[in-house]
Amino acid sequence: MTLEIKLLIFLIYTLFLSLAMHRFFVIRAERYKIKKANVSAERWSSQTKPILGGITFYGAFLFSVLNYVFFFDASSLLTSQVFGILIIITISFMMGLADDMLNTPPGFKFIFQFLSGIILIYSGIYIQIFEAQWLNYLLTLFWVVGIMNSVNMLDNMDAITTSVSCTILLGAIVVLFVTQPFSGVLLVISIGALASLLSFLYYNWNPSKMYMGDNGSQFLGALLAIIGIQVFWNGSQMSSHPVLYPFLLAFMAFIIPISDTTTVTINRLLRGKSPFIGGRDHTTHHLSYLGLSDKIVARIFMLINLLFVGFSTYIILFPTKIAFSVWILGILALFVLIVLYSITKISKPKE
Repeated sequence: MTLEIKLLIFLIYTLFLSLAMHRFFVIRAERYKIKKANVSAERWSSQTKPILGGITFYGAFLFSVLNYVFFFDASSLLTSQVFGILIIITISFMMGLADDMLNTPPGFKFIFQFLSGIILIYSGIYIQIFEAQWLNYLLTLFWVVGIMNSVNMLDNMDAITTSVSCTILLGAIVVLFVTQPFSGVLLVISIGALASLLSFLYYNWNPSKMYMGDNGSQFLGALLAIIGIQVFWNGSQMSSHPVLYPFLLAFMAFIIPISDTTTVTINRLLRGKSPFIGGRDHTTHHLSYLGLSDKIVARIFMLINLLFVGFSTYIILFPTKIAFSVWILGILALFVLIVLYSITKISKPKE
């Protein structure tokens, strides 16, 4: 059986398994009353819906690792990088679950996000673009903490984080399938994550029946931070390009999470408020204030991120076949960020 057939079969049965798990949690959540602890927080939608999407994400992650052991290459799991990924994903998921159940303060998250970055560096997974290693380590810590918070903050409206994360995973899968860093284990994990997200999208699309919760957004943030490092920061062809090239590729692949977090952070700091306190001031919300439905906002954000993930993926795989300057794409991505920020200054919240 070829690798392509194995991966396709794995994607299909993981998709159906995840769908069954999501359905179970939607039905059983009321019986076990597993819902957001802080139901009084200011959010876009009701906080009384089940917040168990992340449990299926984590289950699919473990299922992916087991499948890799039995059907792909078990020997390649015995590396510090793979052990680092297992530890970080587990820590992030458990930290998010604790926040959902106990309503922990922002500092609690930051400690574990920072710890995840440290473990990632120690395991040998870090951004490698500078000659000075301490700069690589510092940028890696900033990236891990930043992306974990960005994905968490983006989870503010039905299907936004889910659909945007799918586009990033799709681009990563294409690159990993061609290049396959450290024996392809990250490829199988990414396919498993994509399957669990696609099945979750069925229940998370507006009007949603369940949320992923912090257990899901922190899991995704950790996984996407790792994928960002391995695929978009440390692409196989990056050594022959200027040092700003990896910044551009990572920015394009994560254009929506970065734009939303940057916008919210600037606006809240200008108002003298903490960026980590939830509110209805995200780029998604301001598009809604302009009259767009939640479904249309989700489609717009998904298509924007898919477009720029496609650009980033193409540049990594075919660096010599770009017919125009890559910096034009960078300017276009920056323009998107500016437009999204400008909308928050034009639109007015509904009373």
